[in-house]
Amino acid sequence: MEHTISFEQMPGLIAQISLKLETIESLLIDQSETALPEHSDELLGVKETAEFLSLSVQTIYGKVSKGELPVMKRSKKLYFSKDDLMNYLKRGRIKTNLEIQEEANKQLSR
Repeated sequence: MEHTISFEQMPGLIAQISLKLETIESLLIDQSETALPEHSDELLGVKETAEFLSLSVQTIYGKVSKGELPVMKRSKKLYFSKDDLMNYLKRGRIKTNLEIQEEANKQLSR
């Protein structure tokens, strides 16, 4: 579909295109800011991980060598995802007697 544009129409069309581009840019900026999670996954080093878990640095290295802690290794440096560490802590949560009783009742009712 060919559309002929005269020289006199050019300034108005350029102004329209410019306005549309500004609108698109504004929408993309808004979308990128809202697309980011409120709490992005923070990476911690060994010392920060030890502080976060209230353990010694030696204990962190021991747990890494046993495969107990989720870890990322880049060359000789270890990195720990704060979200992964939170999940690690939650997996170690001990259930209350009430939760255990409720699970037992569910199993018996089946």
